Amino acid sequence: MSKTTRNEILQKLRRRYQTAGKAHKRKLLDQAQELLGYHRKSAIRALRAVASERGPVILTGRPIEYDSGLLVPWLRPIWQATDYACSGRLVAMLPEWIPAFEQSERRMPAEVREKLLQASARTLDRLLSPLRLAGTGRSRTRPGTLLRQQIPIRGSVWEEGQAGWLEVDTVALCGGSVAGEFVWMLDGVDYATTWVEVRAMWGRGQAGTLAALQDVEASLPFSLLGLDSDNGGEFLNHHVLHWLQKRPQPVFLTRSRPYKKDDNAHVEQKNWTHIRQCFGYERHDNPDVVAPINALVKGAYGHLLNYFHASLKLDHKEGKAGKTRRIYKLAQTPLARVLASEEVSPATKERLRQHKATLNPFALKREVEQSLKKIEAMRRQRN
Repeated sequence: MSKTTRNEILQKLRRRYQTAGKAHKRKLLDQAQELLGYHRKSAIRALRAVASERGPVILTGRPIEYDSGLLVPWLRPIWQATDYACSGRLVAMLPEWIPAFEQSERRMPAEVREKLLQASARTLDRLLSPLRLAGTGRSRTRPGTLLRQQIPIRGSVWEEGQAGWLEVDTVALCGGSVAGEFVWMLDGVDYATTWVEVRAMWGRGQAGTLAALQDVEASLPFSLLGLDSDNGGEFLNHHVLHWLQKRPQPVFLTRSRPYKKDDNAHVEQKNWTHIRQCFGYERHDNPDVVAPINALVKGAYGHLLNYFHASLKLDHKEGKAGKTRRIYKLAQTPLARVLASEEVSPATKERLRQHKATLNPFALKREVEQSLKKIEAMRRQRN
Protein backbone atom coordinates (compact mmCIF):
# COMPACT_ATOMS: atom_id res chain seq x y z
CA MET A 1 0.00 0.00 0.00
CA SER A 2 1.38 3.38 -0.97
CA LYS A 3 1.83 6.22 1.47
CA THR A 4 -0.81 8.29 -0.33
CA THR A 5 -3.38 5.48 -0.03
CA ARG A 6 -2.59 5.00 3.68
CA ASN A 7 -3.15 8.73 4.32
CA GLU A 8 -6.46 8.71 2.44
CA ILE A 9 -7.74 5.71 4.44
CA LEU A 10 -6.58 7.28 7.72
CA GLN A 11 -8.32 10.59 6.96
CA LYS A 12 -11.57 8.79 6.12
CA LEU A 13 -11.49 6.69 9.29
CA ARG A 14 -10.60 9.75 11.36
CA ARG A 15 -13.62 11.78 10.11
CA ARG A 16 -16.02 8.91 10.86
CA TYR A 17 -14.42 8.30 14.27
CA GLN A 18 -15.09 11.89 15.43
CA THR A 19 -18.91 11.44 15.30
CA ALA A 20 -19.28 7.67 15.81
CA GLY A 21 -20.79 6.01 18.87
CA LYS A 22 -18.90 3.72 21.21
CA ALA A 23 -19.79 0.48 19.41
CA HIS A 24 -18.99 1.89 15.96
CA LYS A 25 -15.68 3.37 17.20
CA ARG A 26 -14.62 -0.16 18.15
CA LYS A 27 -15.27 -1.32 14.59
CA LEU A 28 -13.31 1.65 13.15
CA LEU A 29 -10.34 0.79 15.40
CA ASP A 30 -10.51 -2.83 14.21
CA GLN A 31 -10.39 -1.59 10.60
CA ALA A 32 -7.41 0.67 11.37
CA GLN A 33 -5.54 -2.29 12.90
CA GLU A 34 -6.35 -4.58 10.00
CA LEU A 35 -5.76 -2.16 7.12
CA LEU A 36 -2.91 -0.01 8.48
CA GLY A 37 -1.16 -2.43 10.85
CA TYR A 38 -1.56 -0.22 13.93
CA HIS A 39 -1.29 -1.40 17.54
CA ARG A 40 -4.58 -0.81 19.37
CA LYS A 41 -3.29 2.18 21.35
CA SER A 42 -1.61 3.62 18.26
CA ALA A 43 -4.87 3.31 16.33
CA ILE A 44 -6.72 5.20 19.10
CA ARG A 45 -4.16 8.02 19.05
CA ALA A 46 -4.18 8.20 15.23
CA LEU A 47 -7.99 8.39 14.94
CA ARG A 48 -8.36 10.83 17.83
CA ALA A 49 -5.92 13.29 16.26
CA VAL A 50 -7.56 16.30 14.69
CA ALA A 51 -6.34 16.98 11.18
CA SER A 52 -5.00 20.48 10.91
CA GLU A 53 -4.87 22.39 7.67
CA ARG A 54 -1.41 23.47 6.70
CA GLY A 55 -1.05 27.20 6.64
CA PRO A 56 1.19 29.30 4.45
CA VAL A 57 4.93 28.66 4.77
CA ILE A 58 6.63 31.52 6.59
CA LEU A 59 10.36 31.87 5.96
CA THR A 60 12.30 33.04 9.01
CA GLY A 61 15.85 34.23 9.39
CA ARG A 62 18.06 36.12 6.98
CA PRO A 63 16.70 36.47 3.41
CA ILE A 64 18.37 34.36 0.74
CA GLU A 65 21.04 36.52 -0.90
CA TYR A 66 23.23 34.05 -2.82
CA ASP A 67 21.51 32.50 -5.82
CA SER A 68 23.50 29.43 -6.90
CA GLY A 69 22.09 29.65 -10.42
CA LEU A 70 23.56 33.13 -10.75
CA LEU A 71 26.87 32.70 -8.90
CA VAL A 72 28.03 29.13 -9.59
CA PRO A 73 28.58 29.56 -13.38
CA TRP A 74 31.08 32.34 -12.56
CA LEU A 75 32.51 30.72 -9.43
CA ARG A 76 33.09 27.31 -11.05
CA PRO A 77 35.90 28.31 -13.50
CA ILE A 78 37.71 30.25 -10.76
CA TRP A 79 37.42 27.30 -8.35
CA GLN A 80 38.68 24.91 -11.04
CA ALA A 81 41.64 27.20 -11.79
CA THR A 82 42.58 27.19 -8.09
CA ASP A 83 42.76 23.36 -8.24
CA TYR A 84 39.56 23.10 -6.17
CA ALA A 85 40.73 25.03 -3.12
CA CYS A 86 38.72 24.56 0.08
CA SER A 87 36.32 27.35 1.02
CA GLY A 88 38.58 28.67 3.80
CA ARG A 89 41.38 29.22 1.29
CA LEU A 90 39.12 30.26 -1.58
CA VAL A 91 37.53 33.13 0.34
CA ALA A 92 41.02 34.63 0.81
CA MET A 93 41.99 34.05 -2.84
CA LEU A 94 38.93 35.57 -4.54
CA PRO A 95 39.98 39.26 -4.09
CA GLU A 96 43.04 38.49 -6.27
CA TRP A 97 41.58 35.87 -8.56
CA ILE A 98 38.41 37.73 -9.60
CA PRO A 99 40.32 40.73 -11.09
CA ALA A 100 42.70 38.26 -12.75
CA PHE A 101 39.72 36.34 -14.18
CA GLU A 102 38.25 39.53 -15.60
CA GLN A 103 41.61 40.51 -17.08
CA SER A 104 42.26 37.10 -18.60
CA GLU A 105 38.79 35.75 -19.45
CA ARG A 106 35.74 38.02 -19.47
CA ARG A 107 34.07 40.78 -17.50
CA MET A 108 31.95 39.68 -14.55
CA PRO A 109 28.57 41.31 -13.79
CA ALA A 110 28.82 43.82 -10.95
CA GLU A 111 26.20 41.98 -8.87
CA VAL A 112 28.06 38.67 -9.16
CA ARG A 113 31.42 40.26 -8.33
CA GLU A 114 30.00 42.02 -5.27
CA LYS A 115 28.31 38.89 -3.89
CA LEU A 116 31.31 36.64 -4.45
CA LEU A 117 33.57 39.09 -2.63
CA GLN A 118 31.08 39.33 0.26
CA ALA A 119 30.45 35.58 0.54
CA SER A 120 31.76 33.79 3.61
CA ALA A 121 33.57 30.47 3.57
CA ARG A 122 30.38 28.66 4.61
CA THR A 123 28.45 30.29 1.78
CA LEU A 124 31.07 29.18 -0.74
CA ASP A 125 30.85 25.68 0.74
CA ARG A 126 27.10 25.60 0.13
CA LEU A 127 27.49 26.88 -3.43
CA LEU A 128 30.22 24.37 -4.31
CA SER A 129 28.94 21.31 -2.42
CA PRO A 130 27.21 19.75 -5.50
CA LEU A 131 30.49 19.97 -7.46
CA ARG A 132 32.89 18.38 -5.01
CA LEU A 133 34.78 15.16 -5.67
CA ALA A 134 36.98 12.96 -3.46
CA GLY A 135 40.39 11.36 -4.04
CA THR A 136 42.57 8.61 -2.62
CA GLY A 137 46.28 8.19 -2.04
CA ARG A 138 48.95 5.54 -1.92
CA SER A 139 52.10 5.24 0.17
CA ARG A 140 55.38 3.77 -1.19
CA THR A 141 57.79 4.56 1.66
CA ARG A 142 60.61 2.06 2.19
CA PRO A 143 62.05 2.26 5.72
CA GLY A 144 65.68 3.35 5.84
CA THR A 145 67.71 1.71 8.59
CA LEU A 146 71.01 3.42 7.78
CA LEU A 147 71.80 6.16 10.35
CA ARG A 148 68.27 5.84 11.68
CA GLN A 149 69.32 5.75 15.32
CA GLN A 150 71.70 8.69 14.83
CA ILE A 151 69.08 11.04 13.39
CA PRO A 152 66.76 12.41 16.12
CA ILE A 153 63.00 12.37 15.99
CA ARG A 154 61.75 15.91 15.52
CA GLY A 155 61.10 17.66 18.79
CA SER A 156 62.18 20.87 20.45
CA VAL A 157 65.06 21.42 17.99
CA TRP A 158 62.58 22.93 15.53
CA GLU A 159 62.02 26.66 15.78
CA GLU A 160 58.73 26.54 13.96
CA GLY A 161 58.13 30.28 14.02
CA GLN A 162 60.99 30.90 11.58
CA ALA A 163 61.06 30.39 7.83
CA GLY A 164 63.49 27.73 6.66
CA TRP A 165 62.26 24.57 8.41
CA LEU A 166 61.17 22.14 5.70
CA GLU A 167 59.19 18.92 5.78
CA VAL A 168 60.04 16.71 2.77
CA ASP A 169 58.55 13.56 1.28
CA THR A 170 58.57 11.57 -1.96
CA VAL A 171 55.58 10.57 -4.09
CA ALA A 172 55.67 7.71 -6.61
CA LEU A 173 54.26 8.25 -10.11
CA CYS A 174 54.21 4.47 -10.53
CA GLY A 175 50.70 3.67 -11.70
CA GLY A 176 50.18 1.26 -8.82
CA SER A 177 53.25 -0.92 -9.46
CA VAL A 178 56.71 -0.26 -8.02
CA ALA A 179 58.37 -2.73 -10.40
CA GLY A 180 61.15 -1.21 -12.53
CA GLU A 181 62.14 2.44 -12.73
CA PHE A 182 59.79 5.40 -12.89
CA VAL A 183 59.54 9.07 -11.90
CA TRP A 184 59.42 10.11 -8.25
CA MET A 185 58.32 13.55 -7.06
CA LEU A 186 60.15 15.25 -4.20
CA ASP A 187 57.77 17.46 -2.23
CA GLY A 188 59.01 20.05 0.29
CA VAL A 189 56.98 22.54 2.33
CA ASP A 190 58.20 25.19 4.76
CA TYR A 191 56.40 24.96 8.09
CA ALA A 192 56.19 28.69 8.84
CA THR A 193 55.35 30.15 5.40
CA THR A 194 53.91 27.04 3.61
CA TRP A 195 56.25 27.84 0.69
CA VAL A 196 56.30 24.76 -1.55
CA GLU A 197 59.03 23.36 -3.80
CA VAL A 198 58.45 20.27 -5.96
CA ARG A 199 61.01 18.38 -8.06
CA ALA A 200 60.90 15.31 -10.32
CA MET A 201 63.67 12.71 -10.28
CA TRP A 202 64.28 9.42 -12.09
CA GLY A 203 64.22 6.70 -9.45
CA ARG A 204 64.74 7.32 -5.78
CA GLY A 205 68.47 6.82 -5.40
CA GLN A 206 70.45 8.65 -2.77
CA ALA A 207 72.47 10.72 -5.26
CA GLY A 208 69.36 11.72 -7.23
CA THR A 209 67.49 12.69 -4.08
CA LEU A 210 70.45 14.78 -2.92
CA ALA A 211 70.58 16.62 -6.27
CA ALA A 212 66.84 17.39 -6.02
CA LEU A 213 67.25 18.65 -2.43
CA GLN A 214 70.12 20.91 -3.49
CA ASP A 215 67.97 22.33 -6.30
CA VAL A 216 65.15 22.93 -3.82
CA GLU A 217 67.45 24.82 -1.45
CA ALA A 218 68.72 27.02 -4.30
CA SER A 219 65.12 28.07 -5.10
CA LEU A 220 64.08 28.98 -1.55
CA PRO A 221 63.66 32.71 -0.78
CA PHE A 222 65.15 32.09 2.69
CA SER A 223 67.97 30.09 4.23
CA LEU A 224 67.48 26.39 4.93
CA LEU A 225 67.57 25.80 8.71
CA GLY A 226 66.13 22.31 9.16
CA LEU A 227 64.98 19.30 7.16
CA ASP A 228 62.43 16.81 8.46
CA SER A 229 61.51 13.61 6.62
CA ASP A 230 59.93 10.22 7.13
CA ASN A 231 62.11 7.16 7.67
CA GLY A 232 62.73 6.49 3.98
CA GLY A 233 66.25 5.50 2.92
CA GLU A 234 66.37 8.24 0.27
CA PHE A 235 66.67 10.81 3.09
CA LEU A 236 68.35 8.90 5.92
CA ASN A 237 71.77 8.33 4.33
CA HIS A 238 75.34 9.66 4.45
CA HIS A 239 74.94 11.71 1.24
CA VAL A 240 72.17 13.89 2.67
CA LEU A 241 73.65 13.99 6.18
CA HIS A 242 77.08 15.18 5.00
CA TRP A 243 75.53 17.77 2.68
CA LEU A 244 73.55 19.27 5.57
CA GLN A 245 76.28 19.17 8.20
CA LYS A 246 79.49 19.93 6.24
CA ARG A 247 78.79 23.64 5.93
CA PRO A 248 79.63 26.74 8.02
CA GLN A 249 76.17 26.70 9.59
CA PRO A 250 74.93 23.08 9.81
CA VAL A 251 71.31 22.32 9.00
CA PHE A 252 69.30 20.12 11.37
CA LEU A 253 68.19 16.74 9.98
CA THR A 254 65.31 15.13 11.88
CA ARG A 255 62.83 12.37 11.18
CA SER A 256 59.29 11.41 12.09
CA ARG A 257 58.27 8.46 14.21
CA PRO A 258 57.85 5.24 12.22
CA TYR A 259 54.30 4.72 10.89
CA LYS A 260 53.18 8.12 12.20
CA LYS A 261 52.12 10.13 9.15
CA ASP A 262 50.73 12.90 11.34
CA ASP A 263 54.31 13.84 12.24
CA ASN A 264 54.70 15.04 8.63
CA ALA A 265 51.15 16.32 8.26
CA HIS A 266 52.11 19.55 6.49
CA VAL A 267 53.86 17.85 3.59
CA GLU A 268 51.53 14.82 3.51
CA GLN A 269 48.55 17.02 2.69
CA LYS A 270 50.56 18.78 -0.05
CA ASN A 271 51.22 15.38 -1.67
CA TRP A 272 47.57 15.36 -2.70
CA THR A 273 46.88 19.03 -3.40
CA HIS A 274 50.16 19.81 -5.20
CA ILE A 275 51.19 16.52 -6.83
CA ARG A 276 48.32 14.06 -7.20
CA GLN A 277 45.81 16.67 -8.34
CA CYS A 278 48.24 17.81 -11.02
CA PHE A 279 50.07 14.64 -12.14
CA GLY A 280 47.55 11.99 -11.06
CA TYR A 281 48.29 8.31 -10.47
CA GLU A 282 49.40 7.25 -13.95
CA ARG A 283 52.77 5.55 -14.40
CA HIS A 284 55.51 7.90 -15.64
CA ASP A 285 58.22 5.49 -16.79
CA ASN A 286 59.74 7.61 -19.56
CA PRO A 287 62.90 9.35 -18.25
CA ASP A 288 62.45 12.10 -20.86
CA VAL A 289 59.55 13.58 -18.86
CA VAL A 290 61.76 14.53 -15.89
CA ALA A 291 63.15 17.68 -17.54
CA PRO A 292 59.78 19.13 -18.69
CA ILE A 293 58.18 18.31 -15.31
CA ASN A 294 60.95 20.19 -13.51
CA ALA A 295 60.64 23.11 -15.92
CA LEU A 296 56.92 23.20 -15.13
CA VAL A 297 57.20 22.96 -11.32
CA LYS A 298 60.01 25.52 -11.18
CA GLY A 299 58.10 27.82 -13.53
CA ALA A 300 54.37 28.31 -14.04
CA TYR A 301 53.14 25.65 -11.61
CA GLY A 302 55.47 26.71 -8.79
CA HIS A 303 54.53 30.38 -9.26
CA LEU A 304 50.85 29.48 -9.19
CA LEU A 305 51.19 27.56 -5.92
CA ASN A 306 53.38 30.04 -4.05
CA TYR A 307 52.11 33.37 -5.38
CA PHE A 308 48.35 32.80 -5.79
CA HIS A 309 47.18 29.74 -3.81
CA ALA A 310 46.23 30.64 -0.24
CA SER A 311 46.63 28.11 2.56
CA LEU A 312 45.39 27.80 6.14
CA LYS A 313 47.54 27.54 9.26
CA LEU A 314 46.44 26.43 12.71
CA ASP A 315 46.37 29.21 15.29
CA HIS A 316 45.40 27.30 18.44
CA LYS A 317 43.15 24.57 19.82
CA GLU A 318 40.28 24.94 22.23
CA GLY A 319 39.12 22.10 24.48
CA LYS A 320 35.50 22.09 25.59
CA ALA A 321 33.28 19.28 26.91
CA GLY A 322 35.77 16.63 25.88
CA LYS A 323 36.00 17.91 22.30
CA THR A 324 38.85 19.78 20.62
CA ARG A 325 38.11 22.65 18.30
CA ARG A 326 40.79 23.90 15.91
CA ILE A 327 40.97 27.66 15.31
CA TYR A 328 42.74 28.69 12.10
CA LYS A 329 44.34 31.95 11.10
CA LEU A 330 43.09 33.83 8.06
CA ALA A 331 44.16 32.13 4.84
CA GLN A 332 47.22 33.65 3.13
CA THR A 333 49.41 32.83 0.17
CA PRO A 334 52.93 31.52 0.86
CA LEU A 335 54.25 34.71 -0.74
CA ALA A 336 52.32 36.89 1.74
CA ARG A 337 53.88 34.98 4.64
CA VAL A 338 57.34 35.25 3.09
CA LEU A 339 56.92 39.02 2.70
CA ALA A 340 55.96 39.25 6.38
CA SER A 341 58.89 37.09 7.52
CA GLU A 342 61.86 38.70 9.26
CA GLU A 343 64.20 35.98 7.94
CA VAL A 344 63.78 37.14 4.33
CA SER A 345 65.98 39.99 3.09
CA PRO A 346 64.41 43.22 1.76
CA ALA A 347 66.07 42.69 -1.63
CA THR A 348 64.48 39.24 -1.97
CA LYS A 349 61.08 40.61 -0.96
CA GLU A 350 61.28 43.36 -3.57
CA ARG A 351 62.31 40.85 -6.25
CA LEU A 352 59.34 38.64 -5.40
CA ARG A 353 56.92 41.59 -5.48
CA GLN A 354 58.15 42.69 -8.88
CA HIS A 355 57.95 39.17 -10.23
CA LYS A 356 54.39 38.66 -9.02
CA ALA A 357 53.29 41.95 -10.66
CA THR A 358 54.11 40.42 -14.06
CA LEU A 359 52.00 37.28 -13.52
CA ASN A 360 48.34 36.41 -14.04
CA PRO A 361 47.03 33.21 -12.40
CA PHE A 362 44.76 32.33 -15.32
CA ALA A 363 47.60 32.71 -17.81
CA LEU A 364 49.74 30.51 -15.55
CA LYS A 365 46.94 27.95 -15.37
CA ARG A 366 46.72 27.77 -19.17
CA GLU A 367 50.49 27.33 -19.37
CA VAL A 368 50.30 24.51 -16.81
CA GLU A 369 47.55 22.73 -18.76
CA GLN A 370 49.48 23.01 -22.03
CA SER A 371 52.64 21.66 -20.40
CA LEU A 372 50.74 18.77 -18.83
CA LYS A 373 49.39 17.77 -22.25
CA LYS A 374 52.93 17.65 -23.66
CA ILE A 375 54.14 15.66 -20.64
CA GLU A 376 51.24 13.24 -21.04
CA ALA A 377 52.09 12.73 -24.74
CA MET A 378 55.72 12.01 -23.82
CA ARG A 379 54.63 9.62 -21.09
CA ARG A 380 52.49 7.64 -23.54
CA GLN A 381 55.38 7.29 -26.00
CA ARG A 382 57.00 4.91 -23.55
CA ASN A 383 54.02 2.53 -23.56
